[in-house]
Amino acid sequence: MAGTEPLRHIAVIGGGSAGWMAAATLANTLQGDCRITLVESEAIGTVGVGEATIPPIKAFNQRLGISENDFVRETQGSFKLGIQFIDWAREGHRYFHPFGPFGADFDPVPLHHYWLREHFDGNGSSLDDYSMAWAASADNRFDRPKRDPRLVQSTYDYAYHFDAGLYAAYLRRYAEQRGVVRVEGRVEAVERDAESGRVTSVNLDNGSVVDAEFYLDCTGFRGLLIEDTLETGYEDWTHWLPCDRAVAVQCTHGGEFTPYTRSTAHAAGWQWRIPLQHRIGNGYVHCSRHISEDEATATLLDNLDGEAITEPRVLRFRTGRRKRFWNENVVAIGLAAGFMEPLESTSLHLIQTGITRFMALFPDRYIDPLAVEEYNRLTTLEYETIRDFLILHYCATERDDSPLWRECRAMPIPDTLRYKIDHFRSYGRIVSTGIELFQNPSWLAVFVGQFVTPRRYDPLVDQRPRVEARQKLEGLRRVMREAAEAMPTHREYIHKHCQAAEM
Repeated sequence: MAGTEPLRHIAVIGGGSAGWMAAATLANTLQGDCRITLVESEAIGTVGVGEATIPPIKAFNQRLGISENDFVRETQGSFKLGIQFIDWAREGHRYFHPFGPFGADFDPVPLHHYWLREHFDGNGSSLDDYSMAWAASADNRFDRPKRDPRLVQSTYDYAYHFDAGLYAAYLRRYAEQRGVVRVEGRVEAVERDAESGRVTSVNLDNGSVVDAEFYLDCTGFRGLLIEDTLETGYEDWTHWLPCDRAVAVQCTHGGEFTPYTRSTAHAAGWQWRIPLQHRIGNGYVHCSRHISEDEATATLLDNLDGEAITEPRVLRFRTGRRKRFWNENVVAIGLAAGFMEPLESTSLHLIQTGITRFMALFPDRYIDPLAVEEYNRLTTLEYETIRDFLILHYCATERDDSPLWRECRAMPIPDTLRYKIDHFRSYGRIVSTGIELFQNPSWLAVFVGQFVTPRRYDPLVDQRPRVEARQKLEGLRRVMREAAEAMPTHREYIHKHCQAAEM
């Protein structure tokens, strides 16, 4: 049996969260003779707005052996139990997308079907009332979930808010301690082999040359290797996700120190609110066809909790993905691979899964075409299923107060999303491709929150008359409220376990 020809040198082109997450993973995993070089320029800024995350980020940090309290402390972080959506379905309405299920199973039939029956009978309360994550969030409380599955405190999950720049710096220290070499410089030219088409070297403006055998393109929207050099192509999704600008600003603390992200819809887009220990991150994601940058900036500044402490910064983007994420000896990671607006905090997650998938299909110098094909297949599926989940927020709305929302209500949607919506409208059932980031509770939260109302509940509900569903539902609401009241506040928890030093 033939052996492999191990890679001897991998170059990560670009820093920021994508570059240093990739470098840290490579350093932690490749404990052999493979050199790891990261190229970045201090003259090139990073986007740096990926400050809200989803629960899988915990597994990423754990694989690196990172202490949670240390990480939160060093990144001025806070905790996140989900996302609150305001004015999305209709003005004046709000709902919560929790991390974790609704309720606790008391029957083989999913809880939400019993809730639907109560709702149709006029007896139901809000679906949010059956979420342990919301019970805590509503009172600005936080604690780590219990491990005992018999306890209602085990029925939620959490993620983080943190300063993306501090996270990159944290991972840089981690990676350099494990042998990653950082090279300062701006990419001036990329050389390719005339016969194979592979990238052979990256030439920097200071005269340095980095000649690796494999490259991770972490150069942001531009994609210096994957697009400028290899001309991979880009699939544009702005006809489904119309926002193409964001203006971002940081402000002082004001209002509640929430253990959740807030997303508030405006006439031409939506505004994020991400509370950290030392400040609040804010941004207005909007459609440039319906509002000017000056108007968007004014809207954002008029809706801050505290005083602005940075100058507003405008980001321009085009939602979509590369037609191939792995091309020749280059894999695009992060914004170089594609962009989906930060509505459900997937930016850092897509970096994480891109790196994890690359390690699972790790190449030698030969580069197996089957591995490349599988990487591109799985990554395409991931992007498309997340895309559909984001589109749902826009198309399932009753708002008709502005051109953007009228367009979103009327726009054609992907067949894959239409299929999911039709199933839920029919019998309240949630169908899946089987490999999706957002599982049934997430789809349920947005379906119900955006008034995608089923015509019926599952017929099995009426086949099980002995199930005391109403009492079970009432008991769950009560127990969840009591459990939340026993938790420390979000601020108390941080002060006790992971308070950052004064900046």
